[in-house]
This record gives sequence, C-alpha cells and structure tokens, in this order.
Amino acid sequence: MNRQPRTRWRDLHGIVLLDKPLGLSSNQALQAVRKLLRAAKGGHTGALDPLATGLLPLCFGEATKLAGSLLGARKAYLAECRLGIITDTADSEGEVVQQCPVPELDDAAIETALVKLRGRILQVPPMYSALKQDGERLYAKARRGETVEVPAREVDVYRLDLLARDGDTLKLLVECGSGTYVRSLALDLGQDLGCGAHLTALRRTWVEPFREPRMVTLEQLQQAAEQGDEALLAWLLPVSAGLSDLPVLRLDEAQSMAISRGQQIMLPGLPSAGRCAAYSSDGALLALLEPDAEGRACILRGFNLPPE
Repeated sequence: MNRQPRTRWRDLHGIVLLDKPLGLSSNQALQAVRKLLRAAKGGHTGALDPLATGLLPLCFGEATKLAGSLLGARKAYLAECRLGIITDTADSEGEVVQQCPVPELDDAAIETALVKLRGRILQVPPMYSALKQDGERLYAKARRGETVEVPAREVDVYRLDLLARDGDTLKLLVECGSGTYVRSLALDLGQDLGCGAHLTALRRTWVEPFREPRMVTLEQLQQAAEQGDEALLAWLLPVSAGLSDLPVLRLDEAQSMAISRGQQIMLPGLPSAGRCAAYSSDGALLALLEPDAEGRACILRGFNLPPE
C-alpha cells in the first residue's frame, strides 16, 4: 500500500494575491495554495462565491493578523446580470423561481435605477449566504427549505456604473465596502426595473491596498512549485504589503523595545488620527498602531517578523 508522504509544514509569512478560479470555494482555493507553499498557518480575507473569480488575498503566518483589516477594505468588481429571471440564490447557480418580461429600457432608465443603489444604502443579504442567524449559516437553513427574515443592514456602494448592455444582459462596475453582496445589488436592480434579475458572472478586480494587483493563478503556482522554492516564493509578498496604504513610522531602539513589550507610549511622528505601520530600528515590521485619546501609541496588532 503506497502512502502519500506527509506534508512538512513550515512557518511562512506573507500574502499571495490569488486569481481565484471559477468553481472553487475560497477555502478550497486557500487550502490548495497553502499545500503548495507548505505554510503552517493561513487564512483568506473574505469569501468569493464559487461563481466568482478574481482577486482573493491569501494571508500566511503573521500576515493572518491583517485578515480582518483586508476583509473590511474597499473592493471593486466587474459584474454581469441577466434581466427577466429571478433565482432562489440571486445568481446563476440557483433554481429559477420567476420569469418576467423585460420592458423597453434605455440607458437613462437603467441609470435612474442605479442611482438608488449608490451611496450608503440598506441591503438585505441573500438567504444563500454564509451569514449566521441563531448560530447557523443562512445557506444551511435555506437548503432545508426554511424561510427566515433576514434583517437589512447598511452597506456602502461607492460606484455602480453601467459599462455595457447586450440584450437583457448588463455589465456593471461595482466599488463597495465590506459586507456588500453584489448578488443583492443585481436582485434589487431587477426589482426596481420591474422585471427581476440575477447575477451571472462576477470578477473581483482589486481590494485595498492592492489597487493594481499582480495576481497569480493556481496553475502558475503549481508550475512554480515544480521549479522549486525560489520560483514559488517569488509570489509571496511581504506582510508589510498589506499595510502599504498606511503612513510609516520608524522607531529607534528604545521605542522598538517598548512597543515590542506592549507598552503604550508617546511617539513623535505618530499621526493624530488613523493608523500607521511601525518599523523597528532594524527595519522589521513591528506593529500596527493607532493613537488613543491621550495621543499614546495603541497597538492594534503586533508582529514577530525578521527585518525585510
């Protein structure tokens, strides 16, 4: 009986900007990359549905401490929705529950409907989602045929633009904040147009601070793994890449020691508001800092990393 050799996991720290393929869940994609890297610890920064493709930042080792920040970051998508058909999941993976004739619509009518979905809006998440209610995922309840009332919540939609139209299919550009469901935007758009709609394709193009990401596919990572560690690890960004949009604070040896011990101290150069990335005297990323009410450095996340 041939046994597969056990994976020898290792401490690895950094971020991979994966171009998630169609059909894989975010966790399946994470585990595939984690296995290639042999990383002892990993996490993703907000799930993409199997229907969706595009940027999925994967965090390993100390970078997992940034997963929450990246989860809450602003994101952009290219979305495609089909008018006239409503599904139970609000996307093309679900069962058709209603078909409606699509009225004569010009770009001005569509723009009028899009305006209502921009800004800070109230949105009802889809029943087929990973949100929890009473300790259970909503999709589990939906699969049992349960109907529960999902409360609306506030989300931010910074951009929602019509890029093109092909018959009853609309191509949209979406920029939004954390917790926004593009499927629900498609559903609400269809409802306002009087014909219903569902999401047929979705691609995430960027997540702050990765506005122009150099993404890598699973196939590219597999090929790199066959070439050896040097080629594979070339796709691993440093942990600091996840903080590249923040001001940088360089600490001297005494300040570095105090912060590494978890002390809240006054730091010259600390922003009066907002967060910053603090680097130790030898150039290592040391902490994510934020000033408290007295202006002292409050440590939001501490890192145990070698100098870059």
